[in-house]
Amino acid sequence: MLKELNLAPDADWRKRYEAPIIAGAQVAQQNPSRGMVVSNRDGVIQLYAWDVDSGNLRQLTDHPTGITQGTLSEDGKWVYHFNDERGNEHGHFVRIPYEGGEAQDITPDMDDYNSFVFTQSPDGRTIGFTAAYSGKFQIYVLDAETLERKFTTEFSRAAFGPSLSHNGNIAAIASTEPTNSTNTVLELYDVLTGEHIAQLWDGEDTSMSGAIFSAVAGDERLVCNTSASGFNRPVMFDARTQERHDLPVTDLEGDIAVMDWSRDGRYLLLRQLNQAIYQLWLYDLENDELLKMNHPAGTYFFGFFAPNGNIFVTNTSSEVPARVIELDVPSGDLKRVVFEQADMPASRAWRSVTYNTSDGTPIQAWLVTPEGDGPFPTIVHTHGGPTAVTTDSFSAESQAWIDHGFAFFSLNYRGSVTFGKDFQHAIDGNLGDLEVEDIEAGVKWLIDEGIAHPNMIMKTGGSYGGYLTLQSLGKKPDLWAGGMAVVAIADWRLMYEDQAPMLQGYQRNLFGGTPDEKPEAHAKSSPITYAEQIKGDILVIQGRNDTRCPSRQMEVYEKKLNELGKSIHIHWFDAGHGSREIKQQIEQMELKLRFAYRVLG
Repeated sequence: MLKELNLAPDADWRKRYEAPIIAGAQVAQQNPSRGMVVSNRDGVIQLYAWDVDSGNLRQLTDHPTGITQGTLSEDGKWVYHFNDERGNEHGHFVRIPYEGGEAQDITPDMDDYNSFVFTQSPDGRTIGFTAAYSGKFQIYVLDAETLERKFTTEFSRAAFGPSLSHNGNIAAIASTEPTNSTNTVLELYDVLTGEHIAQLWDGEDTSMSGAIFSAVAGDERLVCNTSASGFNRPVMFDARTQERHDLPVTDLEGDIAVMDWSRDGRYLLLRQLNQAIYQLWLYDLENDELLKMNHPAGTYFFGFFAPNGNIFVTNTSSEVPARVIELDVPSGDLKRVVFEQADMPASRAWRSVTYNTSDGTPIQAWLVTPEGDGPFPTIVHTHGGPTAVTTDSFSAESQAWIDHGFAFFSLNYRGSVTFGKDFQHAIDGNLGDLEVEDIEAGVKWLIDEGIAHPNMIMKTGGSYGGYLTLQSLGKKPDLWAGGMAVVAIADWRLMYEDQAPMLQGYQRNLFGGTPDEKPEAHAKSSPITYAEQIKGDILVIQGRNDTRCPSRQMEVYEKKLNELGKSIHIHWFDAGHGSREIKQQIEQMELKLRFAYRVLG
C-alpha cells in the first residue's frame, strides 16, 4: 500500500518546500516607487524593501525565527513590525528606515506586550496598535512623526484596532466587551477629544467587524461587515452624521467582506467566500453597480488598490504557491504576475467535496488523491483557529503525502468561518465535541467511498487543528492508526495560565469564561481528560517559545501518557507558534513521514 519512503536530497517534496513564496506586498501610496514584501526567499520569512520600478528586493529584517507581518508607511519612509524574542510574541513595535538601518522602538517606555494589530491612517500621519498585557487590552493612537500619544483607551475583554479615518481623527475599535463571546462590536471614538461617538452593533448573536475608512480627505465614512443576516455583509456608516447604508449584495451567497476602498473613493474591493470558494467583486459607488471580476481561481489573502488604480492581491491555489498578481480595474483580468516564481515539481489539484455530519449538517472538505485506485493510506487534516477556514491554497505538506501514495483530506468542521454564524458559533462553550463528530463522519465517508484504507488513517493538524488531533485520538481511538499534532493544545486550563494575554482574552470568549469560572467545560474539552482511551501512536511537534500553545501543558500531557504506557514522542523546536524557516519545515515534514511509515509499517 505504501510507496517507498523518499528522503533523498532532491526529492520533489523537498523542492516544493524550497520554492520561495511572496506572502504579501504593499506599495507606499504617497511614494509609489517604494514597496515592501514578505518572503522566504533567503530561507526564513522576512520583510524586504521592494523597488517597484526595477522589481529588486532588499532584505530589511533578519529575525532568527522570522517576521510574517509588516506595514510600510504611506510615505515609504518606514517599515513597522512587531519585534519579539524567538517567536514568543511578547515585545514591542519597532520601525526600520526604508533605506535600512537600526530599528527604532516606538514604545520605549512600555513593558513588553502582546499584539497582532498595527494600523495607519490613509494620510499616513497617524498610527495605531493594540497592546495586551495584565489581562487588559490597550488601544493606542500615536502621531506617526513624533510618536506622541494622541489617544488611548482600555478594554477588559478582547479588543482589536484601531481602524483610523483619513486624517486619523476618528478611531474604530472592534471590542468583545459587550458580547462576552467571539462576536465583536464596533466602538467609534473622537481621537482629539476622547469622546465616544457611536456604537455599531446589530444586537445579540451578531458581529460587526473589518472597519475600513474612506481615503478621501474630508470623507468620514467607513465600511464594515455585519453578520445580522447569518453571513457577513458590507455596511457603510458615516461616523459624524451616523447615517447607515447596507450595500445591496443580498443576491450573493456566503460571506462578503470589504478588502479595500479605492483612493478616489469610487470602488470597494469585495471578497466573496462561499463554501470555501473565493470570488472577487468591485462595487462601483458612483454607479451603484456590482461588478464581477474575471480573476484566476484560488485563495485571495491580501488585496489593495495600487497607486496606478489597479489591484494587487496575494493569490494561491493547491497547484500554485503564494504569489502577488496585478488585476485590471474594473474587469479583474490578470495583467501580470508581479514576481516570477521559481520552477518546482507539479502538484495535484485539490477538489471540493461535501458530506453530512452526525446531525445532517453538510460539511465541506478538500480532497486530493494519488494516481490509481483506492483505498489509500489517508491523512485527515484540520485547520487551526477555530475561527478560520481551509480554502484552495498551496500546501507543500499535502503534496508530500500525495507523492508517497497517501490521500489527503482537509475538512472545515463546525466552528469554521464563512459557512454562516450558526455554523461558526455552534461550538461556543463546548469545544471539541461537534468538531470530533464532524471528523468521525468524514472518516466514515472516506471509507464508504473507497478512498481511505480503514486501518491506515492518520490524523494531523496545527494549533487548534493539533488540538483536534489529540482530542480525536482520545475520544475516537478506534478511528486512527496514529496522529501528528503540531503546536497543539492538550490542557486548556494550563494553557490559559501560561499563554499570551491576547489569546487569554480569545479563550475566555470561546468558553464564555475563565477556567475557574467554567471548570467543567475546560476539563471536558481537554485532550488530557481522554488520555487513558488513546490507542494510536502520537507525534507532537511543539515550539519551545510558543505563547499561544505554551510548553508546560504539553509537558504535563506527555508525562501522563508515559505514565499510562501510551506511545508519544515530542519534538521540540526553537521557535514560537509554528516554523517560518524552510529548513526547519522540511525537517518537520521528514519527522512526520518517518513517523507515519513506522506506524503503518
